[in-house]
Amino acid sequence: MTILPSAASIPPATIRLRLPAAVDRHRIVWSYAVTVGVYHLIALLAVLPWFFSWTGVGLAIAGIYVFGGLGINLCFHRLLTHRGLVCPKWLEHGFAILGVCSMQDTPARWVAVHRRHHEHSDRQDDPHSPLAGFLWGHVGWMLVENRDLVRLGIYERYAKDILRDPFYRRLERTLLYPIIVVASWAVFFLGGFAASLLTGHGVETAARFGTGLLIWGVFVRIVLVWHITWSVNSLAHLWGYRNYETGERSRNNWFVAILTSGEGWHNNHHADARSARHGHRWWEIDLIFGFVCGLQAVGLAWDVCKPDRRAIARLVGKRPKP
Repeated sequence: MTILPSAASIPPATIRLRLPAAVDRHRIVWSYAVTVGVYHLIALLAVLPWFFSWTGVGLAIAGIYVFGGLGINLCFHRLLTHRGLVCPKWLEHGFAILGVCSMQDTPARWVAVHRRHHEHSDRQDDPHSPLAGFLWGHVGWMLVENRDLVRLGIYERYAKDILRDPFYRRLERTLLYPIIVVASWAVFFLGGFAASLLTGHGVETAARFGTGLLIWGVFVRIVLVWHITWSVNSLAHLWGYRNYETGERSRNNWFVAILTSGEGWHNNHHADARSARHGHRWWEIDLIFGFVCGLQAVGLAWDVCKPDRRAIARLVGKRPKP
C-alpha cells in the first residue's frame, strides 16, 4: 500500500496512514493497558453458570443505553464536545456521571481527544484513524504513548471550556473519578445482595447474586460499551455509505448506528459536527436525538442545534455514495 499523509478523496483500499509522529510504540500506557485487560478478564467470568442470571443480562443490555447512550453519546459527545444542546447543570453533571461509569476517561480528556480527531480526521495527526490499521483505530491508539495527547497540552488547546466548570476540574484533580467508579460497583453488588436477602435467600446465595450483577451490570456492560464506542472510530471510518463529501473517510454505518442509538451516522456527523441530530435521511433513525427532543419538550434542553435544512434538502432523491 502507498503511505500518504492524508486520506482526503482517496478510497480506503488504496491508502495506509503512518501512525501519528508523536507516537512511541515502545512505550505502553500501562494504566490504560492494565485496565482494558483486567476488565475484559473479569467480564469473561460471566460465562460461568455460577454468575449467570437473566437479571444480570438485562442490566448489561439496559446499561448499554443508559451509561453508553446517555453518558457517552449524549453527554460526552453531543453536549460537551460539540455543544449541540444545553441542559441544566445538574442534569448535565448527572449525565456526565453516567459517562464516568463507562470508564472512558474523564470528560475533559474524552472531549479533547475527540476534538483533535475532528481537526485532523483521517490524516496522520488523527489520534485514532483506522487507516493506520483497524486495530489501531479501534483500541491500539490508547495503549501506547502519544506525546500529542499529554493531558496538560491537549487540555490547553481543546478542553479549556470544559475545565472552567468546577465539577469537571474536580474529576481531574481529586479522587472524585475513582470514587464514582467504585461507588457504581457497590450499587450493583449491594443492590443484588439486598434484593436476594429480601426475597428470602441466604447470605451465600445473596453474595453470589450480587456478584453476578456486579459482573454483568458493570464489567460486561463496560466492555460492551467500550467496543461499541470504539466501533465508531474504526468501522464507521471504513465501511458504509456517504451522504456528504467531507474531506475524510467517515461513513454512515447502519450496524454501528443501531449499536450506538444513532452515532453510526458518522458521515452526517462529520458534515455538521455541532448538530445534535445525526440521522439526516428519513430511515436514519437516531434514538439519542429523539431523547434530546423529549428533554426539549419538557424544558430540560434548549439551544438544540439541527442540521442545515438546505443541506438536507439537497439529499432528497440523491443516492448515497459508497
